[in-house]
This record gives sequence, structure tokens and C-alpha cells, in this order.
Amino acid sequence: MLTFLNHLINGISLGSVYAIIALGYTMVYGIAKMLNFAHGDVIMVGAYVCFFAVTSFDLHPVLGVLLAVLVCTVLGMVIERLAYKPLRQASSLAVLITAIGVSYFLQNGAQLLWSSNTKMFPSFFPSNPIELFGGELKISIAAIVTVLSCVVIMLALTWFTGSTKMGKAMRACSEDKGAAQLMGINVNATISMTFAIGSALAAVAGVLFCSAYPILVPTTGSMPGIKAFTAAVFGGIGSIPGALLGGILLGIIEILASAYISTQMSNAIVFAVLIVVLLVRPSGLLGKQVREKV
Repeated sequence: MLTFLNHLINGISLGSVYAIIALGYTMVYGIAKMLNFAHGDVIMVGAYVCFFAVTSFDLHPVLGVLLAVLVCTVLGMVIERLAYKPLRQASSLAVLITAIGVSYFLQNGAQLLWSSNTKMFPSFFPSNPIELFGGELKISIAAIVTVLSCVVIMLALTWFTGSTKMGKAMRACSEDKGAAQLMGINVNATISMTFAIGSALAAVAGVLFCSAYPILVPTTGSMPGIKAFTAAVFGGIGSIPGALLGGILLGIIEILASAYISTQMSNAIVFAVLIVVLLVRPSGLLGKQVREKV
């Protein structure tokens, strides 16, 4: 039983990282109605910035994280302005191809800037876990910080979208961009702010992910990005609570599948569960059915 609890805690910790990344996906899709597949590579950029800030410039880890958030926020706004803004009226296929192109651009840019050699990400948390039940149940400090960060970010985003002027503008754009523009809302600025927030969350997620899995390469963000997108679809893309629920469930399924079934099959099991959920509920667990207006 305690072994299962250990796996469950690890799953919730990993799922919290997926949830933070999925929030970026779900906000961009919910407001701009586009899939930013370069989001996973913004995670990688944030991790690299924090890595070099701490190891090369001897900054405090907190300052390293803040610098990564700042860089990724600016990067997200630049990507939106240069790559996505010209495609506002383009087909979804054109946007998808552009997103893939931006993803490869960031990966190859990282190889040129920082080389493709594997780097070991430093641990920012104490290595001694909290032990309960005579040491049978161990909870790492990194897991606690990750889960708390996810909860705080979720609550902050919920408050932001429900109580602030910009948050209400985001909700209005999500419902109907044309009507929002007629009401005086700057749609372009709202979408740009959405990318900024999503990219800032990607930087935090990159640091948390690399703290748990300390291998850093230019493709570090690819698989977490795909899994986080899966989590967003799982919970209901466009729904902030759905991103949280999908991320947590995905992390738990992955860790339990790896522990009790097969490490090699864990990813396949995760995507198989997603397929089953979408067959039963195509809009995701917390998603809403949207009827197309003709």
C-alpha cells in the first residue's frame, strides 16, 4: 500500500508539471483557437536560461527562474508577433505547419547556441526526502514544491481570468473575437498577453521538470510538450480546470503504468487511455460541446 502511495505521489508531481505546461496550451487554444506546438520548445529555452544563469553566472536559483520567466515571456510574445499574428485569418493547417517550423527553429537554434551535448541540470532542492511511516513513505521536497506551484498557478489564473480587466477580455475573445472587438477590446494585445502568460508558465514548468529529470538537451521539451498537449485534450482543451485535471491524471497513469506494467509501454498506455476517453467523450473530461454556427 505504501509503495502504491509513493508511486501516486510521484505521479501527482509529474502530472503537476504536465498541468502547468497544459495551461499554456489550453489558454492559447481557448482564446486564439490555435495549437502552439512550439510551446514544448519554450520549456527547453527556459530550462537552458535558468541552467546557465545558475551555473555560469552564479545567480541564486530564484533569480535564475525569474530570468527564465522573463526571457520566455518575451520569446512567447515575439513568436506570436512574427509567426502567428500574420496568420490570423489563415487556415488551421497553415498555423499548424508554422508552429512545427517554429519548433524546429528553436531546437536548432538551441543546438547552435548551447551545443547538443547533454548537460546535467542542477538540483535546487534538498536531496533528503520527508520520511513517514518509518521511512516506508518518502516525499521529496521537489515533489512538494512542484504540486504547490501547480496549485498556486491554477488559483492565480482562475482569479486573473475571472476578476481582472485583461482576464475578462481574454474570456470575451474566447467567446467571440468579433463581438469583443466591437466592444472596444484590443484582440491582438489580448492574444499577445495570452502567449506571454503561457510562455512564462512554460519557463516554470521547464525548471521543475529538469529538477526532477536533470538531463538537459535541445529536445528536452519535445516529449513533455506532446504529453502536456495530450493532457489538455484529455481534460478538455480550452478549460483551465480541465488542464489541471488532465495533467494530474496523465502523470498518475504514466507512473503507475511504468511501475506495474512496463516502463517501455508507459507512453503507449498513456496515449491509449486518451484515445478511449476521446471515443467516449470527444470534448474531454471537462470540455464543452461546441456547435458550429452555419
